[in-house]
Amino acid sequence: MHSCNAVIPVSRHSINLIWYHLGCRFSKSQFLYSNTQCVNDYGILKCLSDQNIQEAQRLLNEIPDRGVVGWTSLLTKYSKNGFLKEAQLLFNIMPERNIVTYNSLLSAYVQSGRINDARYLFEVMPDRNVVSWTSFFCGLMNAGQIVEARKLFDLMPERNTVTWNSMVVGLIRNGSLDEARRIFDEMPLKSQVTWNIMINGYVENHTMEEARNLFEQMNDPNVITWTSLISGYCRYGDIEEGLFLFRSMPNKNIVSWTAMIGGFAWNGFYEKALLLFLEMQENYSIQPNGETLISLAYACVGLGISNLGKQLHAHLIVNNWISDDHDGRLMKSLIHMYSTFNTMDFAEHIYIKNLNFFSIQSCNSMINGYIRIGQLEKARNLFEHVPCRDKITWTSMINGYLLNGQVEIACRFFNNMQDKDEIVWTTMISGHVQNELFDKAMFFFMEMRRREVLPLKSTYAVLIGAAGAMCYLDQGKQFHCMLMKTQPKLDLILENSLISMYAKCGEINESRFIFSNMISRDLITWNSMIMGFSHHGLPNEALKLFESMRESNFQPNSVTFLGILSACSHAGLVDRGWKLYNAMSDYYGISPCLEHYICIINLLGRAGKVKEAEDFVLRLPFEKGLAIWGALLGVCGFGEKNADIANRAVEQVLKLDSFNAPAYVALCNIYAATGRHVEERILRREMGVKGVRKVPGCSWILLKGRVHVFFSGDRSHPQSNEIFSVLVGVSEYHSEGGEEIRCGEIVLGHYLID
Repeated sequence: MHSCNAVIPVSRHSINLIWYHLGCRFSKSQFLYSNTQCVNDYGILKCLSDQNIQEAQRLLNEIPDRGVVGWTSLLTKYSKNGFLKEAQLLFNIMPERNIVTYNSLLSAYVQSGRINDARYLFEVMPDRNVVSWTSFFCGLMNAGQIVEARKLFDLMPERNTVTWNSMVVGLIRNGSLDEARRIFDEMPLKSQVTWNIMINGYVENHTMEEARNLFEQMNDPNVITWTSLISGYCRYGDIEEGLFLFRSMPNKNIVSWTAMIGGFAWNGFYEKALLLFLEMQENYSIQPNGETLISLAYACVGLGISNLGKQLHAHLIVNNWISDDHDGRLMKSLIHMYSTFNTMDFAEHIYIKNLNFFSIQSCNSMINGYIRIGQLEKARNLFEHVPCRDKITWTSMINGYLLNGQVEIACRFFNNMQDKDEIVWTTMISGHVQNELFDKAMFFFMEMRRREVLPLKSTYAVLIGAAGAMCYLDQGKQFHCMLMKTQPKLDLILENSLISMYAKCGEINESRFIFSNMISRDLITWNSMIMGFSHHGLPNEALKLFESMRESNFQPNSVTFLGILSACSHAGLVDRGWKLYNAMSDYYGISPCLEHYICIINLLGRAGKVKEAEDFVLRLPFEKGLAIWGALLGVCGFGEKNADIANRAVEQVLKLDSFNAPAYVALCNIYAATGRHVEERILRREMGVKGVRKVPGCSWILLKGRVHVFFSGDRSHPQSNEIFSVLVGVSEYHSEGGEEIRCGEIVLGHYLID
């Protein structure tokens, strides 16, 4: 057996204590002694801190009637207030110790994570009780030393509920859930705490069925048990079950209410979150805590109603709930809320007022808010003055400049960024695509792969979308091949992107093949396919797909009707188009927008009903703009007797834009088609006088990764002489065969040079 007077080794250290600070740290209420005893306790602490062991020993011996209980109490107070080394020194000079003394220092070592010191003390203890064993056992479990802890558990002569619970907690924390359940089942007695530990372990490990089964076996679940289960169901998206349990609870506290309010908010049921909060306030008069208010701020953001967020903020101020925001998390949520609403003056006020609670998350919210309202200079100023930045900060600034068209500045930020992840690479690629710099986007994609940064699925989605928009079929196919090699399974977004890309590139059968083999579809899938059929002049397929979509219980939206009306227009299905147009608002509750009106104009015009198209335009309940009058003018060219309507349409267009070249050209073409050559010459002369010129048409081809753009009559291309020589040769070849073709109408790829 080890000696009772064993001395614990202490490493020398220097602590510069200020007496006033000590007085603040140990208030008189902490000591149930006389003023003299309090001063002695301070004096002993100071001597120990100064390594003046002899003086500390003298002061300790001068304390009358203190005894081992008093000395142990002093040691406990030192260790609990952060003076562990002083407590250790006090332990060494104590004239007498008992098992409580040892347990006090052992607990201090465990609480501070000094497991090696705890192990040494445990080994030299002259005697141990269940508290000693349990304390050291908990220290081993907290340190992740499961094997040693389990051996100690098996050696323990006596175990109490705390020991058993600690074993279960440690096993759960270290991922041994099945072993934890085995220990739980072996326990001779289980308290409510024990049941709650095991149920929460299942909840944290995504096994809600096991948690529910254990809950059903529990005799008297308390509010913690109920709340743990409610939080679990809400966390994993089963809101209905969470709400059922919440309504079934016999007693609720603020944590229970907050769990359900947060469950609604974080799962997108924002209105229900706010209504439940009002129910709590009106019927139960329960005061919210910080977590409740954070969830409410998030719900206001989700609803997108800024005035509601302001009302919440006012509610916080009136009830002085802001004073309880000790860690600044509530202020962060308000900054995020106002930044999302683009109410940057409010966000800025809160941010500046709470700089002592600085967080990079709030800074990022502010930067993104400034970017959304176009205040890039303020965003940059904040970026340059924050004490630290993370990847989101850098990516936000890069994205802001790309959205604003300042690509060079975005590239400078990108080059200065040290640790580039796949998100910022994707941002650069997407930004260049948005700025119609597809070749640069491809450069960044290739560089991303060269640096062995794995592209995200969204990276491919952006590039496939760009290939479709530019009709780069070969590039689109290459991306598709890369996906097949790198992604074992395509998600819905990628499959939708491929459908759209192939349809835009003229490969409608490829789109159909992908669509037919999809396991699941969403509204975007159906719309992409319907639009593809419509644009390829396959109205019957588009209409059949629309019916299949309805049979699959998908509700059409405005995009769906745009594709269907366009299909009816191409097929000349006037009656069917009218029925669908009327069903939009009457049956589906969708208000037509500008594109739908233009589809109806085209539908009537293509069917030769130009007068009905004009009547439709005149009946529209709003001020008509260039798009509407331009559409009417466009359909006038489909008939030879529509010159008067065309004149009226041109008059309206020129009122809005007196230099609108397409309007002049369209009317000239109508005059020429109807044999009114005098009016045509007059109109062309007027165009010359006014200096009205039509923007030349252009075409482009992708060759060896480089885009070649050609304008009508343009000879700026370095190989223009060779190109025109080829075109002249083609023209002469066809002329010899009796077919006259003008060079200006030669087709390159899919595009016509006007």
